[in-house]
Amino acid sequence: MEIKNTFKYHFILGLIIVIMDVFGRYVSIGHEAFVKNLLPLGIIYKITFYITFFSVYAINVNFVCPKTLERKNLFFFVLGLFSLFFVFPGIRYFLEEIIVYSIWGVHNYYEQSRTFWFYIFDNSYYSVKVILFSTFIYLLFIFLKNKNKIHQLELEQQKAEMGALKMQLEPHFLFNTLNVFYTELVESKPETAKGIYKLSELLRYLTYEGQKEYVSLQKELAFINDYLFFYKKRFENNLYLDFSVNGKIDQQQIPSLILIHFIENIFKHGVINDKNNPVKISIHIESNTLVLETSNKISEVKNYSTQGIGRSNLEKRLKLLFTDNYTYLFNEKNGFYSTYLKIPLK
Repeated sequence: MEIKNTFKYHFILGLIIVIMDVFGRYVSIGHEAFVKNLLPLGIIYKITFYITFFSVYAINVNFVCPKTLERKNLFFFVLGLFSLFFVFPGIRYFLEEIIVYSIWGVHNYYEQSRTFWFYIFDNSYYSVKVILFSTFIYLLFIFLKNKNKIHQLELEQQKAEMGALKMQLEPHFLFNTLNVFYTELVESKPETAKGIYKLSELLRYLTYEGQKEYVSLQKELAFINDYLFFYKKRFENNLYLDFSVNGKIDQQQIPSLILIHFIENIFKHGVINDKNNPVKISIHIESNTLVLETSNKISEVKNYSTQGIGRSNLEKRLKLLFTDNYTYLFNEKNGFYSTYLKIPLK
């Protein structure tokens, strides 16, 4: 959760909590008793209580929940909340029984009640209260954030579909025509027919699968292989490419056309005909994770820095799809450009 985007809402909620607490106290004990209790030491103890309350609130909202719930680690989430149950009385004891006592020489708790378990028990209500409240607020913000993210993804999908409709030829006519060419050439010119078939598959993927949010990993990798096939045909012996896929391909799902950005940029802006510095594209697959690494020499006539819009669009899409559950790194050094992408698979 980004503090800069939610701090004002947490501040407003905190202010409301303080006002309601003070007002509730005023109603429960009456005007005269409320005024009599407005002693300096009483106010100081109230301040230390609020500092304790909102410290635990902040720890839960900004550390425990994001580090556990977003990673779907229920065990550490429960462990974190259990720890906060002891953190609350710990902070309060430090503020009231050590710092305040060292200044004013007065304890808030009697000596008999300052035992470990009694102090924990006496603060248990407030500990549970702040833990439940902060967890609820965190889940509420996550719900609203995800709802907004889904809305943005729907808008992006609609834009993509509209763009595809504007530029798209009648697909059946196009594919039927390519099939006719394939049939006519499959016996006399099998290599040419093979190229037509792969072109048909590539266009079919872009037309149908490319419009989906998620596709099978197997189809996405087949599309990349078809894409590379045409560059190999085009450059023949002048293409130096080290392309590898490692890991087990099963039923994993991946966002459509998420990998092609990296490969396309290599052919647009990289040197692909240098035998001593071949292009390197490595894809490593685990059960629920994919890692893509690329490295290539940069063409002298083109600069990767001119691709700021494409890169920003990619980062925007990654953020919408995975929030913070991904890693995207790029580096330009000594005439070489490298990228690293790690994303979760469905």
